[in-house]
Amino acid sequence: MRFTLIKDIRKDNSMSSILNALLLFTFIYLISDLFVSSTTIGFSNLEIQTTLYGNEEEFLEPITLSSFLEYIHTKIFFMMMTLLTLSAVYLRLMKATSLAIYMVNIVMLSALVTIITLSIIFFLHYSSLLNLYILFFILWHIFALYMTLHSLWKLNYATSL
Repeated sequence: MRFTLIKDIRKDNSMSSILNALLLFTFIYLISDLFVSSTTIGFSNLEIQTTLYGNEEEFLEPITLSSFLEYIHTKIFFMMMTLLTLSAVYLRLMKATSLAIYMVNIVMLSALVTIITLSIIFFLHYSSLLNLYILFFILWHIFALYMTLHSLWKLNYATSL
């Protein structure tokens, strides 16, 4: 988090390179997370229900409790690390404007709602929340991708920091 102490990030070549790499890897992670989640849990109501609850007609077993807890655990960890780091970079580059603060709050809350709704769907069998889960899953990815691309643009092409 040394970048929070440097006055002009672009004048420090090593820190600029590190932040560019971090933002690039964050972008790659967010895109790949969409594909991994769609193949692991699913991306539609039917796929998610089949993964979580199984399907007797097609002889598909539901996800085990340990597998679900492992999935949620890894999601929480990677979301936390990605969003905390991305938020620090984004707020530093945007000079903590009110719009940037709203963006960070929206992305953090939508990621949190994603984890909570998926857990409620699994443990309490509220499949009516599936649309909410999908909406917030997409929402946090879109906002995080926007923050990543905006940070990359601000770091490399903006006239002033």
